[in-house]
Amino acid sequence: MAIPWLVALKVIPWGDVIEHAPKVLNAARKLMDRQKAPLPTVARAEPLDLGEAPPSVGELKNRLVEARQLIDQQAAVQEQMAQTLAELAEQNARLVSAVDVLRKRTRLLLWAAALLAAGVVWVLLR
Repeated sequence: MAIPWLVALKVIPWGDVIEHAPKVLNAARKLMDRQKAPLPTVARAEPLDLGEAPPSVGELKNRLVEARQLIDQQAAVQEQMAQTLAELAEQNARLVSAVDVLRKRTRLLLWAAALLAAGVVWVLLR
């Protein structure tokens, strides 16, 4: 099971991921800032069927209250999704920086192992 994950990790262009992580984080932060700004209210009325009797004032108030509740629910869901997106972008940025550090440490470890192997070969040939 570990082999497909290793293959998948080798296929990913980590340089591109590391390069674009700050852009993703900035875009998520801009999205959060836009979500906090009040949205302009636009009045959209449903077309009325002229063949039917007009609705009563109480019925109109009930429909208005239901519509307002639905709008508030949708706004709350949208805000939660924007927060989740921002959190994911921040986690991605931290993950990318951790992978970059690991990549640098691995490269350093490989150089150290190569130098150690060369030292061992030199000692054995001496």
